[in-house]
Amino acid sequence: MKHDNAAVLLSVHDVKVAYGGIQAVKGISFEVHAGELVSLIGANGAGKTTTLKALTGLLTAGSGDIRLHGVSIRGQGAWDLARQGLVMVPEGRGIFARMTITENLLMGAFTRRDDEVEVDMERVFGLFPRLKERCSQLGGTLSGGEQQMLAIGRALMARPQVLLLDEPSMGLAPLMVDKIFEVVADIHRQGVTVLLVEQNARRALQLASRAYVMESGE
Repeated sequence: MKHDNAAVLLSVHDVKVAYGGIQAVKGISFEVHAGELVSLIGANGAGKTTTLKALTGLLTAGSGDIRLHGVSIRGQGAWDLARQGLVMVPEGRGIFARMTITENLLMGAFTRRDDEVEVDMERVFGLFPRLKERCSQLGGTLSGGEQQMLAIGRALMARPQVLLLDEPSMGLAPLMVDKIFEVVADIHRQGVTVLLVEQNARRALQLASRAYVMESGE
């Protein structure tokens, strides 16, 4: 739930992103306040994933501004933004297939220099007991749902201030979709600010404090 006095953690102003000669994002603006779960919904091809890639430095915004804690981050690399707490679970999961579950989780904590990594790993295992049971199993041998759990867990190991989720339910069986949305709700209840990109509008709106709708890059 947004409070009027809640700090704006992430703000996007008139951002445009082009692929070659195609304008995929045509000048969008929105805000995410501390403690919110905001959904970005829209049909396939609306520009949702392109928006997240621009926010996290994987694509360069052609114009406009992106601010984290009021400071412009446009043009910064993904590695810098992860250190600053802007962390994404990508569409397609992007886990390290030849690494074990434990190694994947440790990669999420790669930029950290504190002594609470093991504590956070136990928290992730609490959210996803199945990952603890199989902690020495290679990521590439997991089911799609288990890989999605691992991708979310890896992101949480970075201690995100804003967690960006790109289509977390895509390609999953209905029971696993239920589990993933339960976990997203739980993560939000624990105080993590979330920006959720999701084609399943009904489920996304059930979770969200607020939502923005994208259509044809606007």
